[in-house]
Amino acid sequence: MLKKRYPYYLANRPVEANANLEVMDKYSGKPATRVALADATAVRKAIVAAHKAREAMAAFPPDARRDVLEHCVRRFTERAEELAQALCIEAGKPIKDARGEVTRLIDTFRIAAGEATRIGGEVLELQLSPRTRGYRGMTRRVPVGACSFITPFNFPLNLVAHKVAPAIAAGCPFVLKPSDKTPVGALIIGEVLAETDLPKGAFSVMPCSNQDAGLLVEDERIALLSFTGGLVGWDLKARAGRKKVTLELGGNAACIIDDEPGASLDHVVQRLVFGAYYQSGQSCISVQRIYAHAAVHDKLRRKLKAAVAKLPMGNPRDEHTFIGPMIDEAAAKRVESWIAEARDGGAKRLAGGKREGNLLPATLLERVPRDCTLYREEAFGPVAFIEPFEHFDDAIARVNDSRFGLQAGVFTGRIAHAMQAWDRLEVGGVVVGDVPSFRVDNMPYGGIKDSGVGREGVRCAIEDMTEPRLLVIRTG
Repeated sequence: MLKKRYPYYLANRPVEANANLEVMDKYSGKPATRVALADATAVRKAIVAAHKAREAMAAFPPDARRDVLEHCVRRFTERAEELAQALCIEAGKPIKDARGEVTRLIDTFRIAAGEATRIGGEVLELQLSPRTRGYRGMTRRVPVGACSFITPFNFPLNLVAHKVAPAIAAGCPFVLKPSDKTPVGALIIGEVLAETDLPKGAFSVMPCSNQDAGLLVEDERIALLSFTGGLVGWDLKARAGRKKVTLELGGNAACIIDDEPGASLDHVVQRLVFGAYYQSGQSCISVQRIYAHAAVHDKLRRKLKAAVAKLPMGNPRDEHTFIGPMIDEAAAKRVESWIAEARDGGAKRLAGGKREGNLLPATLLERVPRDCTLYREEAFGPVAFIEPFEHFDDAIARVNDSRFGLQAGVFTGRIAHAMQAWDRLEVGGVVVGDVPSFRVDNMPYGGIKDSGVGREGVRCAIEDMTEPRLLVIRTG
């Protein structure tokens, strides 16, 4: 069960300023808890505190940063079921998936703990001509300063972890705005951080309005903005001024199944079902477009249709539930309308059913028109479509025919096709032998085109949050 109230965190300390933010149980639709909502004055104070903490955080030794992160690993492990239940309630995530996300939260902090004492530099050979003899050069990485983080609702623990844990490892103070739909997980992380000896002002966790969050985008005392969410991120980047900006903005991920998939069709179906419908498709790398070679298309279609039709939908607290509620009814209605538009344009529904509030059954379509919204945009819901192709080049062209480019999956037993996909697919990551929804928390993760700029993954994030500082020594 959730507590009745949660404070926000300002400069490492809990503040019970109010209880103005009501957090809903996404399945029952009833209030689950209340959270203190930060106003513009509090956000401004958090920015000032983070800016003042720059030197103290930079001087905080790497082993001490590691110890803070390891403390978080221990406490998250101890509180794992509490975190999973909170996620199940505030995000509507099926309990098995919620426990999986807690595992990834712990993994991300553990990876960051290991990286905290490995942030190095390089020795430069400067003696390139008689003019530079006697000079030596080296670099080390130093923290950029205060950072602001804005995170979405779909992974309220792990997407927060991918910003917070690298910031601590890098020595950057930060202000975090979690989604107002799912703030509890981030506040529990704040509660654990408050148990540590991080310097004053090292962190603030502040649920706030989007209007007040504008300070995190525009204030010049912030050195780096990291945003995960929708296409509004490009507008934030334009408003951010001279600060560094990293964006992860989603996609409409595709998966190619070749005529020689390199795995049994039953295995391919199992992975496609996971990739398309895991947590009701509310993932930036959810499988939305399935391109199957004509040689396997009909058989794959039959198997996939049968598997999708059997997915149990209902209460996320039920251990057997696979499809839980979407984040709210408006989101479910939007996806429902996109499915209706596709069907009006000639698409055929192979599996699916009627929406019940914010519960939308797993839906599989075919013959989806290429100019409809469902084909072109990010659905962010439990829907995918299947389409045949004749030649591997055609499949690559169809994947690339998108404004997005986050990750793509390819099932092929041909090494030439695997390498061709890696060479030519216009995405940030190519996953061969699995769905694009696969992610490990230490790998570089991010996209191109409208999917964003920059990379997450602990080491990549640390590189963004630090910059090289050169030392040149003349030795004689």
